Amino acid sequence: MTVSLPERHGPYATVPELEEQLGTDLRALRLDRNLDQITLAERAGVSLNALKRLESGRGSTVRTLISVLRALGREESLKAIAPVASINPLTIPRHPARQRQRATGKRARW
Repeated sequence: MTVSLPERHGPYATVPELEEQLGTDLRALRLDRNLDQITLAERAGVSLNALKRLESGRGSTVRTLISVLRALGREESLKAIAPVASINPLTIPRHPARQRQRATGKRARW
């Protein structure tokens, strides 16, 4: 599921506009899976009214969003919200890189 910002509002969409777009995207995903609201609400373990509020963009809880995404098999999309950057300590240099002072010359063979 990819949430797209409403283009008519430019890059600065309001929170209600983003909620509405998220609800529209979730509804489209539900319909793409050929599920009615009652079935999805049951699978997600949420009330029908909670699902309706989520799809209409009238406010919902994070728990409802996660439950619905899980029921739709799309919980991996939550990783895109706040990806965790892993730092490998082996890739961090111990000392700052020194700037090279001279070129390597050719050595004479004896």
